[in-house]
Amino acid sequence: MTTVLAIDQGTSGTKAIVVDGQGRIRGLSEHPIYPNYLPDGGVEQDPAALLASVLDSGRAAAAEARLPIDIVTLANQGESVLVWDPDTGKPLSPIIVWQDRRAASLCARLDPHREMLAQRTGLVLDPYFSAPKLAWLRETLTRQGVVTTTDSWLIHHLTGAFVTDIATASRSLLIDLEGTDWSPDLLQLFNLETERLPKILASDAIAGSTSAFGGDIPVGGLIVDQQAALLAEHCFEPGDAKCTFGTGAFLLANTGAEPLRSAAGLTASVAWQLRAQRHYCFDGQIYTAGSAIRWLTQLGFISGPADLDPTAAASSNGVLCIPALAGLAAPWWNPSARASFLGLGLSSGPPEMVRAVLEGIAGQLAELCSLVAQETGFLPRRLKVDGGLTQSHVLMQALADIAQLEVEIFPSQHATALGAATLARLAANTALSLPGAAIPWSPERAFAPKWSPDQAATFRNRWNRAAEGSQNIW
Repeated sequence: MTTVLAIDQGTSGTKAIVVDGQGRIRGLSEHPIYPNYLPDGGVEQDPAALLASVLDSGRAAAAEARLPIDIVTLANQGESVLVWDPDTGKPLSPIIVWQDRRAASLCARLDPHREMLAQRTGLVLDPYFSAPKLAWLRETLTRQGVVTTTDSWLIHHLTGAFVTDIATASRSLLIDLEGTDWSPDLLQLFNLETERLPKILASDAIAGSTSAFGGDIPVGGLIVDQQAALLAEHCFEPGDAKCTFGTGAFLLANTGAEPLRSAAGLTASVAWQLRAQRHYCFDGQIYTAGSAIRWLTQLGFISGPADLDPTAAASSNGVLCIPALAGLAAPWWNPSARASFLGLGLSSGPPEMVRAVLEGIAGQLAELCSLVAQETGFLPRRLKVDGGLTQSHVLMQALADIAQLEVEIFPSQHATALGAATLARLAANTALSLPGAAIPWSPERAFAPKWSPDQAATFRNRWNRAAEGSQNIW
């Protein structure tokens, strides 16, 4: 069976695991990365630190496993971009992270094309996606080199190839949802028509080979981090849904082989393309989840994520939070929205505010779950969840209560890397099917609703009114 080195390159760090033929993790290494948050809405990363984290974590995991590696795979941030020299691989800009809002004015100029872009690409015209940031870099920094998402740059360093994958490309605003290549007129809309762009690969393709981790090892099974987690959690059928809690929180729901467009502010993209068959997904984004917890830590309300449940009050006592610390994504798509607390009184303190932040994150996720049901016709009876914040039982119970569905916790903190490992197995062995390549799992714990439907509806009505108000503060 295939042994995979799977690298999950994320916003806050890079994780590498070695998965043996039985699906066991035999090596693990994690390296933090520290984004630089700028006062003008910019979020940047140091390319040298990011590349070093990929190489160092991969080598450390391989050394710990002490197994021959059959294939290497990479899951990437999806919408983070940079400029680089294709001859030397040298970065010519910082990495502009998916959270960066500095392309907002560029999006405003293109607002007349918003509906066309939504219909063509399945996405929303917003700085979150790749094309506005690519165009912003070209307008404000340099015309030299190539401008791509981070995966193309990393794969180039590993293999010399100039490629991306179909799921990452579908997050760009530069490809039709059903398309197979970059769209000339969409490129022209963003003034990117003269750019040299990477070749788009299927999710189970081999990109090349690398000697970075010993020997000459194939590299393949490339994918966006969130779609990788959708695979790891066995969301193979239409209606299956998961949420990953990281710097942000990301709800993805499999919508099947036929592409759907959302009329309610969700985005649609390619989930994966395997054995020449595509699956699509709806997704909804929350910009601040783990970063909201970091904010609570900076305020001194908690000492870190492990302190959430011991600190959180048993009840918020009427305190409500809209955790829009970096604006609101789906379904509002308002980068100007700001975080707010309502219902504070003299008796309110850090415990109530911590509880309110957790319920605020859960409240936004509940709205996204309802939109998925509205757009697809089915509401999942259960939501599979992964990521660091699943360790907060207060948050998980709040999500079950407010969304009124069962929440199942994925038993590993490595969902993204395990999903990428599934794709790598498919890339290495063309005889395998998706169920045969997937790594088995069962929930670590499940949370059922304790609130009544009326309690949940009352909270959500109040929360939604507050969310609308948070967009009109300035």
